[in-house]
Amino acid sequence: MSLSFPESTLLNRELSLLKFNERVLAMAESRATPLLERLRYLCIVSSNLDEFFEIRISSLKEQQLQNSGLIGGDGLTPNEAFERVQVAAHSVIERQNALLMTQILPKLMAEGIGLLDPSSWTDALREWAHATFNRDVMPMLTPIGLDPAHPFPRVYNKSLNFIISLSGQDAFGRRASIAIVQAPRALPRLIKVPSEIAGIPNGFMFLTALISAFVGELFPGLEVKGCHQWRVTRNSDLFVDEEEITNLRQALQGELSQRNFGAAVRLEIDHLMPPELASFLQREFSLEPRDTYRVSGPVNLSRLMHLCNTVERPDLLFPDYRPKVPAPFDEVLDKPDELFAAIAERDRLLHHPYQSFQPVISFLTAAAFDPNVVAIKQTIYRTGEDSELMRLLLTAAKAGKEVTVVVELMARFDEQTNINWAAKLEAVGAHVSYGVVAHKTHAKMVLVLRREKGLIRRYGHLGTGNYHPRTSKLYTDFGLLTANPKMCEDMDKIFSLLTGLGARRPLKMLLQSPFTLHETMVAMIRAEAIQAKAGQKARVMAKMNSLLEPIVIDELYKASQAGVKIDLIVRGACALRAGVPGLSENIQVRSVIGRFLEHSRVFYFYNQGEENVYLASADWMDRNFFRRVEVGFPILDKSLKKRVISEAFTCALRDNQLSWREQPDGSYVKVKSRGAAFNLHNHLMQVLGA
Repeated sequence: MSLSFPESTLLNRELSLLKFNERVLAMAESRATPLLERLRYLCIVSSNLDEFFEIRISSLKEQQLQNSGLIGGDGLTPNEAFERVQVAAHSVIERQNALLMTQILPKLMAEGIGLLDPSSWTDALREWAHATFNRDVMPMLTPIGLDPAHPFPRVYNKSLNFIISLSGQDAFGRRASIAIVQAPRALPRLIKVPSEIAGIPNGFMFLTALISAFVGELFPGLEVKGCHQWRVTRNSDLFVDEEEITNLRQALQGELSQRNFGAAVRLEIDHLMPPELASFLQREFSLEPRDTYRVSGPVNLSRLMHLCNTVERPDLLFPDYRPKVPAPFDEVLDKPDELFAAIAERDRLLHHPYQSFQPVISFLTAAAFDPNVVAIKQTIYRTGEDSELMRLLLTAAKAGKEVTVVVELMARFDEQTNINWAAKLEAVGAHVSYGVVAHKTHAKMVLVLRREKGLIRRYGHLGTGNYHPRTSKLYTDFGLLTANPKMCEDMDKIFSLLTGLGARRPLKMLLQSPFTLHETMVAMIRAEAIQAKAGQKARVMAKMNSLLEPIVIDELYKASQAGVKIDLIVRGACALRAGVPGLSENIQVRSVIGRFLEHSRVFYFYNQGEENVYLASADWMDRNFFRRVEVGFPILDKSLKKRVISEAFTCALRDNQLSWREQPDGSYVKVKSRGAAFNLHNHLMQVLGA
């Protein structure tokens, strides 16, 4: 009997990303999620979709222009993929807006948290709104009446705009028709209304509501027939010609100034906008009706995140969780000698956000201030505008220590922040490198060189996530503090390759992209397949953000067919089809969506009972394997290895509250509760936070 495989053994990346956002949206739909957290998930979906259009949809449009007939690994041409993605995106956005307008906002109003629409304004509220408009808003607005002397204005990416239809003649006898008003970026999108005027404890007014209510005052003597909000999303991917540039920072700064004026890829409009005005905007931005999204709420829903962050209603949020500093760091944070001694004694594993990020900060603090530390080397991908870690590096450089920082200038949407930090570091004498052109430095490493008894000893930190104190409270990541001589020596070799020039140097313990990480992962999967064919126990488990690289997927399919049991925990996009008879029936793909963002990368291979466990900065994607500098590092300590297996896999595979299971067609179904409820995030907070 022959087996019938799907038309393509790979799933479409963009459709898989939209499925991920559907799972996030389900958290907003769940009544078990606290109300303000439901709103937060809605905002996260909105923010995710912005980037999806800016990067993924813009890429699809480029593919349509360059080679519309090319069939991708998913079996689709760019035109076919684009059509399917647009249908799916419209569905997600319609579902999102319906949830906001019919459930979230009414429930918030019942809790005294409301967006005050002009249709419900009292006389007192209208008077307050009018005064606020005249005082704070109107002086900032520049109405543009469209005519031959006033062409359509240049529109900033994702900016708030209004199109106004008018009738009548102005002071110069010109016939009025259409005007554009752009909302200045300096104006807040949400305005707090005094409770005594709002009539509720937490009343807010959209800037959109203020402008729409009083826009007529911008056009005295004319009749305003309609005022409608709109927003355009543009291609935000940066292009830097790697063969032509001589100074990456200069070239990138030039590109950043133009990022917000790339080709338009999406138009969002008020759902009440007349067809003729929608067509006018579509023509102006060379967009089609399918690129146009009518929304019943704000065109930038993510602005509502302000409510989640400012309204003092802890009863409508997840219970407060403050991670503890794990032993032995709870006793040695302010004692450099003892801190380094604790790391020298044995490797130390950290699991954020269940465990505090403070030991990492204390490690850098000790390095910056300890007179025995002579050098610090660190990679920076994302760290934020207000970073204690970066200030520590500045302090160390000012103190005369050898500070080397590999700053990745091409970290998407953090480019300007990283450029600013690079300039500050250079100003105090730090050695700043931008890594390797065409290979983003995505590895997470800190190496500290300390003089002890006349010799230099190395101490290192390796992680699966960024050196970003804010996201360390929201993203799940593992970190390892180690003084293992071989591991630290490997780190030093990687730093030398990033800052200097030279041939590829063999590493003793670490795996590195673009050299050894991919080939090692493939070899380990193949080794499990060989064991399974020989009738021996074989197992592969892997946890990551995205699984897209076709060679690894093909090896996983072959391993499944050989009888290897494979459990994959993939938060976001996954191109592998799980559970297809004869192809992948031994592969299970799960996605965990909950209070925290699953971000760690963990790889497990049974290896005849040796149980190889690697943590890494890399997902299983083409870019991570071949176009980035990434690091994978082994967990050698048996007790730590046991912890990683339990926390990354055993507990996650037990979860029946946050988990989704992929179906052969790429859809996902919620894992049904069997027996007692088990919530992965709550469990690890209890176990590691106790």
